[in-house]
Amino acid sequence: MNLMQDEVFNIAGALLFSKIPPFKLPVFSVKAVAYPDNDIHLDTYIESQEITGKLENVFNDSLAFLVRQLRRLQNGQNVNSEGVLEIPKSSLEELLINALIHRDYFISAAIRLFVFNDRIEIISLGHLPNSLTIEHIKNGNSNIRNPIIASFASKILPYRGLGNGIRRALKAYPDIEFVDDREGNLFKVIIKRPAL
Repeated sequence: MNLMQDEVFNIAGALLFSKIPPFKLPVFSVKAVAYPDNDIHLDTYIESQEITGKLENVFNDSLAFLVRQLRRLQNGQNVNSEGVLEIPKSSLEELLINALIHRDYFISAAIRLFVFNDRIEIISLGHLPNSLTIEHIKNGNSNIRNPIIASFASKILPYRGLGNGIRRALKAYPDIEFVDDREGNLFKVIIKRPAL
């Protein structure tokens, strides 16, 4: 199944099945911080969390962190309703899944989630692979960087590997910007929050 070598989990095996992935993979985590305004502060934050564990747990905990930071809007509903999230959960799911499955696991650093008053940033390690461009991914083209992780992710995450995740995220919430930073070797998603 390409998950072990010499009876030891490789990166994919540890992310998917290890009882204690942070012990084996200490930097393959998500560092999430919510800031009080529109800039990174050195000493002030609203909430901060380092999210570790198996891939499924990291996805669920990262999504929960984002949802906790978002406002709920009445959106024409009656006053007794819970309201709807200002950014659809389906968009957040697609973008988080892409960051977790398609990041470059040969770079020893954490994915970063930053929540600001005006935007959310998801910063993943590794620029788009090969000749893939932002226009390509918006049109449904894909290039799977981690095929073993992707093949198992379809069984544990809301992921099918069809190459349409970015299109679905944009359809549900179009105010999303993508930055393919080849020099910095990272991929950034900027989700604009609606103005109140």
